[in-house]
Amino acid sequence: MQTVLVSGGAGYVGSHACLRLAQAGFRPVVYDNLSNGSADFVQWGPLETGDIRDPARLDAVFAAHRPVAVMHFAALIEVGESVRDPGAFYDNNVGGSLCLIQAARRAGVDKLVFSSTCATYGPPTDGQPLREDNPQDPASPYGRSKLMVEQALTDLERHSGFRSIRLRYFNAAGADPQGRIGERHSPETHAVPLAILAAMDPARTFKLFGDDYPTPDGTAVRDYVHVLDLADAHVAALRRLLDGAPGEALNLGRGEGISVRELIAAVAAAGTAPKVEQAPRREGDAPMLVADNARARAVLGWSPKHDLADIVGSAWAWHRAERARVASAAE
Repeated sequence: MQTVLVSGGAGYVGSHACLRLAQAGFRPVVYDNLSNGSADFVQWGPLETGDIRDPARLDAVFAAHRPVAVMHFAALIEVGESVRDPGAFYDNNVGGSLCLIQAARRAGVDKLVFSSTCATYGPPTDGQPLREDNPQDPASPYGRSKLMVEQALTDLERHSGFRSIRLRYFNAAGADPQGRIGERHSPETHAVPLAILAAMDPARTFKLFGDDYPTPDGTAVRDYVHVLDLADAHVAALRRLLDGAPGEALNLGRGEGISVRELIAAVAAAGTAPKVEQAPRREGDAPMLVADNARARAVLGWSPKHDLADIVGSAWAWHRAERARVASAAE
């Protein structure tokens, strides 16, 4: 059984990747400082607690487990927080990634699957789905920190043979249908869980930021992709690197735009309609962000299997169970 070191594997996407790695016959070893991750999400392999900026700890973990590759999810991810504190994002996301990569190289590991983001692109100007060759002009320090790591990985492959596949995903959503893991952020800033939590709690509202966009119903359009579809793509990318393929960047999205109003309707269909609070547009929000996923389909043999109903239904079940767990623990 081949071992894969999964940095940030106690987090949302990382834990689902560990699930899929285990199902594919790999042994995921989670490396996480638990600042944003949850220890109870580590269910398919050992947990090694540590920070990606700690070279001595990384060296010890690489020596103990001898992984064949790394999946790198560990990062600060909140766009708004990156604007308030850019230094923390460059320190953790850029400095930490380089520290992790150098530790891998010292251990003789030369393959990495990188959790990147569509935030590395500039806003689309033609209203068309984003391709991998679209200009990269991030609007936030978060996006720039991810782009910097992508650029470093490209240089490392060109000049040292360290191969990586950079997966730029769009809006991760949904949860493990068996309810073992799901989306647990504090604070929560993502649209799908915010809409569901507002539907479950009459005291909460779901803010609809802008209804005057140049879109069919006036609300912003996004590409929601199930977290398990993302995890499947990570495993396919890992296999491709293990087979000796060169690295590259790939978009991960369903290739289908869903407006905020359509998302609200899907949440209502799954359970209860959330109370909606109209709010002004947020600065920097693009009218539409949708993936052109043709390259990932061709290169990885990957295609998203879950539609919006699956995404919302699995997320609804997770949050309902999570609320029951929290209430039970408080008794």
